[in-house]
Amino acid sequence: MQRGEVIVRFDKASFDFGVKKPILHEVDFSVRRGTKITLMGQNGAGKSTIFGLMTGTFEPESGIVQLAHGLSVATARQVIPREDMQLTVSEFFQKVFAKKIYDLDPKIDKVLGVVNLTAPHDKKVGAFSGGQQARLLLAQALIQDPDLLLLDEPTNNLDKEGIAHLTDFLVKYKKTVIVISHDAEFLNSFTQGVLYLDVHTRKVEQYVGNYLDVVADISARIEKENRKNALLAKEIQENKDKANFFANKGGQMRMVAKRMREKAAELEEEKVEVRKEDKAIRSFRIPFQEGLVGEILNITSLTVIQKHKPVQRKVKVVLRKNNHLLLAGPNGIGKSTLLQSIADGTAKGVELLPGTTIGYYRQDFSNLDFDKTVYQELAAVLDRPIEEDVRRVAAGFLLSGEVFHSKIGTLSEGQKGLVAFARLVLMKPGLLILDEPTNHINFRHLPVIAEALSNFEGPMIVVSHVPDFVEKIRIDEVLDLSK
Repeated sequence: MQRGEVIVRFDKASFDFGVKKPILHEVDFSVRRGTKITLMGQNGAGKSTIFGLMTGTFEPESGIVQLAHGLSVATARQVIPREDMQLTVSEFFQKVFAKKIYDLDPKIDKVLGVVNLTAPHDKKVGAFSGGQQARLLLAQALIQDPDLLLLDEPTNNLDKEGIAHLTDFLVKYKKTVIVISHDAEFLNSFTQGVLYLDVHTRKVEQYVGNYLDVVADISARIEKENRKNALLAKEIQENKDKANFFANKGGQMRMVAKRMREKAAELEEEKVEVRKEDKAIRSFRIPFQEGLVGEILNITSLTVIQKHKPVQRKVKVVLRKNNHLLLAGPNGIGKSTLLQSIADGTAKGVELLPGTTIGYYRQDFSNLDFDKTVYQELAAVLDRPIEEDVRRVAAGFLLSGEVFHSKIGTLSEGQKGLVAFARLVLMKPGLLILDEPTNHINFRHLPVIAEALSNFEGPMIVVSHVPDFVEKIRIDEVLDLSK
C-alpha cells in the first residue's frame, strides 16, 4: 500500500449508546497513510468511541466506517483494565496475540526499550506506578507493529523524561498515528492535522495544521460569525422599527410596512448558527474542614523505590492550614504509593491529626464506586444529602441531565475526573491529596481547577507532571523523592 492513500474513511457514520445517548451524527472524515493526527473534543464527546469504531469494538448504527484491506490497528488505552492488573508482564503482552508467541521475551524487551522502561517479565502489572503502567500500555500497542496506532491520552502519568521519550518516538515514527490528548505542547511537536469532534453537532470537523492552529482558527470563525450576526441584527431591528412606523400611517403605507417585515424575516434567515464552543466548568471552591488547627500532617520518614526495591528515608515535612506541598520525582519512585498509604492510614512515619477528613483524588479513580450513579456517589459523602444541593454542585462540573443518573462506570475518564472534583467540594476535607489531577481533563477546565486548588485553605499534597498546571497552583514547598 502506498503512502498517502486513504486508509480510514467515515461516510455519514452515526452511533449512539441507546436512543438517549447519541454520540456521532452522520460523521464524514478520512485519514491518509503516514499522517499524524490529533483527535480533539470535550470530555464525554465520544473520542474514545471513534477509536472503538476504528478497531471494530463498535459498529455504526448507520453509514459506513471503512478501513483499508488488511489494515492492522492497535490501541494504547488510557488505563489498564482492572481484570488485567493481576497479569504478569509476559501475560499482559501475550494477551494481545491470538496465538501463543514463543519468542516473546526479546520482543517485550525491545518495545520496553522504546518506551524507556525496565520491567521484570514476572512482575504483576498492578505493581507498577501509574507512569510505568502508561508506558506498558504504549508498549503493548507497539509490540503488535500496527499500520494504524491509536493513542488515548498517552502522556497521562508520564514524567518529563517519559513525555520527551514518547515525543521523540512519534516524531520519528513512519506509520499512521491518531492521538487523543489535552497536552498542547506535546501535540504541537508532531501533529499534522486535527479531527475535532463537536459535542453539540456530534459531527467531526477536519483541519490541517497543529493543535494551536486549530484553536486559533475556531476562535477566528466564532468572532466572524458573531460579527455577521450583530450587523444583521442591527438591520433587522431597523426594518422592524420602520414597519411599525409605516403601519400606523394607514393606507398605502401598510404595504410598505408589510415589505419591511418581509425584509426583516429574510434577514433572520441569513443569520448563521454560531459555533457553540466547549463549555468550561464553573469556578468552584473546596471548603476546608472546620475546627482543625496546628500540625495537621507530620511526615518524619517515607519509602522510595530504587531499582524495584523499597528504601526508607528520613524527612521532615509538617503541613498546617494553608500549606501546599508538591511531591516530585520520576515515575516509579513511589509517589502514588505514599499518597495511597497516607489516605488509608497505613503510612509509617506519618502522623495525621485525629478527626481529619481526607479528600483523595486518585489518578485511576478506583476510590469511586463504578456501579453507583453520579448522584449516589456524590450523595454518599454527605451525612444528610439533599438532592437539590448535590444536583447544583454536579451541574457546575457539567454533570447534569442524564449524566447525573448514569453509572460512574459508563462515563468517560474525563467525566470521572469531574465527579472526583465535585466529590471533594461536597466532602469539605481537612487534607487534600491529589494524584495527577489533570489526567483526562479538558484543557478548558484546567485554569478553573488550578484556581480552586490555589485557594484551598487547608493543607494539600499534589503530584503532577504537567509544568504549566503546576505553575498555576500556589505551592509552598517541594519534596523531591529523587533527592
